[in-house]
Amino acid sequence: MNVLVTGGCGFIGSNFIRQRLTEKNSPLTRLVNLDALTYAGNPANLADLAGDPRYVFAHGSIGDTDLVARLLAEHQIDAIVNFAAESHVDRSIDSPEPFVQTNVVGTLRLLNATRLYWTKLPQAKKDAFRFLHVSTDEVYGTLSPTDPAFTEETPFAPNSPYAASKASSDHFVRSYQHTFKLPTLTTNCSNNYGPYHFPEKLIPLVILNALEGKPLPVYGDGQQIRDWLYVEDHAAAIWLVLQKGRVGETYNIGGLNEQPNIDIVKGICALLDRKSPRSDRQPYTTQITYVADRPGHDRRYAIDCTKLQRELGWAPRESFATGIEKTVEWYLTHRAWAADITAKKYARERLGTVA
Repeated sequence: MNVLVTGGCGFIGSNFIRQRLTEKNSPLTRLVNLDALTYAGNPANLADLAGDPRYVFAHGSIGDTDLVARLLAEHQIDAIVNFAAESHVDRSIDSPEPFVQTNVVGTLRLLNATRLYWTKLPQAKKDAFRFLHVSTDEVYGTLSPTDPAFTEETPFAPNSPYAASKASSDHFVRSYQHTFKLPTLTTNCSNNYGPYHFPEKLIPLVILNALEGKPLPVYGDGQQIRDWLYVEDHAAAIWLVLQKGRVGETYNIGGLNEQPNIDIVKGICALLDRKSPRSDRQPYTTQITYVADRPGHDRRYAIDCTKLQRELGWAPRESFATGIEKTVEWYLTHRAWAADITAKKYARERLGTVA
């Protein structure tokens, strides 16, 4: 099986690639990673796979249709997993256009190149081919504290430029299955966390700022609720959907763990108090600082992943307690990885908050 992964040097993509190439009895003959290496794409995330003869890195954009067409033909690709996206809400508020170019136009061009390749395949390979598009729960909008969780039938109601761009890309993927019969699948996930998470996101930001003695910024009252999904559980779910999901379907992937942001921050502080206490023995919670809320900040996300559990038998392996402990330990032992990103990517930027 030959797979093209787009955006594979990012957080979720790199975890997916490592999981696929290190699992026992992997069916992969070739895994091609196409990544434009924008600010969140980091080749160091996959440095340990450099010697694997099955792994091929291609530097480029999903919007480069000539490059995509060449990669598909040259490596006789059997499936595509599209992680490539601009994904930081704060950045989308500051400058929406890059999100439209990558998430909407880029996905459309990727779909076009894929369709042209797919139509020329022999029938057996054509039937087996899959295009899996990785999306977010943010396309569904926001929930009140008493609303039921998002299902695959929840109407789209995106509230940020990022969410709007992902909703648009989801619609294009659906349209290519309906109009052209391209065998697509879509997954919508909740907030991920785990190793190799880019330092501007909430959990790594809190860990790293705490260790560096910096303020731990929390938006508003900190009561924004998110469903947290350990990244390796997400990667396993994507692979399961790619192999066994029904063509044209959407599958929600959630961590079954809703928590307010402030509880996440305090929980990380408690772990660090135990694993890497401050020299003055004061609790890390003394570094928490409440800041002005993000414009249009969604109050609650929650994923109902019953469909994925019922149809494909998936369940997360990690509880939040086990997953967050693994995550904190990873950052404690990979300080150099984070410091390198900070030095290279943030020489003229200030780290912000995200939920």
